[in-house]
Amino acid sequence: MAQLTLEEKVSLASGSDFWHTQGVERLGVPAVMVTDGPHGLRKQAGESDHVGLNDSVPATCFPPAAGLASTWDADLLRRVGAALGDECRAEQVAVLLGPGVNMKRSPLCGRNFEYFSEDPLLAGELAAALVQGVQSRGVGTSLKHFAANNQETERMSISAEVDERTLREIYLPAFERVVTQAQPWTVMCSYNKVNGVYASQDPWLLTQVLREEWGFAGLVVSDWGAVDERWRAVAAGLDLEMPASGGSGDASIRAGLDAGDLTEAELDVVVRRNLELLAKALPAMAPGQTFDADAHHALAREAARESAVLLTNDGVLPLDPSAGGRIAVIGEMARNPRFQGAGSSQVNPTRLDDALTALRAGTSREVVFAAGYVAEPAAGEGADEALVAEAVEAARGAEVAVLFLGLPASWESEGYDREHLDLPGGQVALLEAVRGACDRVVVVLSNGGAVAVDGWAHRADALLEGWLLGQAGGAATADLLYGVVSPSGRLAETVPVRLEDTPAYGAFPGDSGVVRYREGLLIGYRWYDTRRAPVSFPFGHGLTYTTFAHTDLAVRATGAGQDASVEVALTVTNTGERAGAEVVQVYAAPQDAGVVRPEQELVGFTRVHLEPGAAQEVSLTLSARDLGHWSEVHHRWVLEGGRYEVRVGASSRDVRQRAVVDVEGEDLVPLLTPQSEAGTWLEHPVAGPDLRSRLGEAAAMLDDPQHGRMMRAIPLVRLTRFPGFPVDEGDLPALADAANGSR
Repeated sequence: MAQLTLEEKVSLASGSDFWHTQGVERLGVPAVMVTDGPHGLRKQAGESDHVGLNDSVPATCFPPAAGLASTWDADLLRRVGAALGDECRAEQVAVLLGPGVNMKRSPLCGRNFEYFSEDPLLAGELAAALVQGVQSRGVGTSLKHFAANNQETERMSISAEVDERTLREIYLPAFERVVTQAQPWTVMCSYNKVNGVYASQDPWLLTQVLREEWGFAGLVVSDWGAVDERWRAVAAGLDLEMPASGGSGDASIRAGLDAGDLTEAELDVVVRRNLELLAKALPAMAPGQTFDADAHHALAREAARESAVLLTNDGVLPLDPSAGGRIAVIGEMARNPRFQGAGSSQVNPTRLDDALTALRAGTSREVVFAAGYVAEPAAGEGADEALVAEAVEAARGAEVAVLFLGLPASWESEGYDREHLDLPGGQVALLEAVRGACDRVVVVLSNGGAVAVDGWAHRADALLEGWLLGQAGGAATADLLYGVVSPSGRLAETVPVRLEDTPAYGAFPGDSGVVRYREGLLIGYRWYDTRRAPVSFPFGHGLTYTTFAHTDLAVRATGAGQDASVEVALTVTNTGERAGAEVVQVYAAPQDAGVVRPEQELVGFTRVHLEPGAAQEVSLTLSARDLGHWSEVHHRWVLEGGRYEVRVGASSRDVRQRAVVDVEGEDLVPLLTPQSEAGTWLEHPVAGPDLRSRLGEAAAMLDDPQHGRMMRAIPLVRLTRFPGFPVDEGDLPALADAANGSR
């Protein structure tokens, strides 16, 4: 630091090209490489771009976040992260740009395949595990996109208008959990504005919340091209602008310094963080390192197995691989799989399994194939009659038809949002035709975001949601269909009946440069469960080839206020005939809330693998934070005392055990101002008795059972202006200060 010139300091605050930080050759400060890849390394060896247009080096393509989230398996994500770290070391990549933990506010977001969940607890726990895995190998991560980046439409200019409580309870907690549990080396700011301020230059986000409240100790990097005014970004806490800006960023910093808007001390903080990143990264950047591609492919297959969610099954699955009639495999995606999303996370896989080959290799039964549809239909294009006829012929006489359906690659991508939730019409028509020719039909879906199934799911005897399963997804799908392993995925997002039922409908993607989060706290299952609205499949749902019982729930509260906790224990038993995994989900439902709360919220989960007949006791501890809410009065997390119903089950709609526990909360005395309602003053433990003594007989009008309610709702300062009111307006500030100081 002492040897750097001012010009060199300025240069270190920006990248040197598309993927490298800036070095200082004079002092032996090297540049290091950062690159895309939440679910696989996307290192471009030649011409660079940020949207996946050009080829990258071969790397293992694991299931994207939409699939990995459905595993509910933090240990698995930690192992995937370690594998990603090893591949980064082999390619001398210092920071892997991911994971993304933005909430799935709407199923239409074109980048939902790259995000984990509609629930911040689940997203945060899984992302923290992935970060821990990558960073255990001496490679950094970049937690993104901070914050309130929940759509692709106008993503570089839209202002997300979100109230304080909704930000704190829904859109920030996943970031907070990863920062506090895993300390990612970097956090990437988002493109958008949050309440009118670009995230890249928002000191409240980047300094007050991220660093001062959460204790983030790393570097804040911009999303590629997210910086508006570089000197303001430096002052706000943005350390590294990417990619290189052709000198405009450096010029902005120098202009800010010359004008006195930015100090050299503020710039020094940014420079030090960039140098600290280098110091952490260099030990792992030794040349000549390799990774075991076969082992990573096997891990990708395991992850894909656990990512798929069995939504329905009338007994047709698992298929017997050694006995039975012909199997008709239908659908272009069976031989040309759609295994990842498009855009900056697009990986060039080391190899690629397809389901058709794997299904044929895994059975002695005859397997026939028909494409059924084209992979990329033209807009408005219906079924291809010749391909449908071929598929019907393949299905006729088959014991079972397995249809591979899903969204075309061009329908969901970084850069734009989806327009609807439907499958291509030609695929639905294909299903109808095949159903008429075959008595037993299995549908396997490939899609990065939720699709509407209500109009056709009844035509299938089993429905397997495959999401996007990465390079080993084809073999993993065959494993699941043949029962080599039992499905164990659980939905990390609700599957709605209709787009019109979704929380953000009518407020997504906004207009006139603004998107208003008017659904507030109620996104995902919080919305559907609070409204008791029908869904196609609820959050947390997933079937397997065995059954589980939840028994002996015991709930005990200890402590009080911020030290309160609730111990939850129960027994899980595999009551079926196959080994399998159960995801035990714990929801909390406040019974005496003084503020609006969702019907229930996920507060804990654990995954248990059991052999047939085996049982295991499961225990979790819920903290005051788990049960609390963000108070816009106190501007912090608070815990209300009262009754909480603890619900344990297999989805948000499949509650197996319930228990009510009394929790001793905080003494949440409201802060008084002259503008506070008269009723709030009267209910205050200190100000209330004092006010009553000042009111004398006039207190009766506030206690009147009919008119008193109206009077108590008037701000006290306005009542003081009524003729004859016995309290003087000028006394209220001192009375409020005295009451607030007594807390």
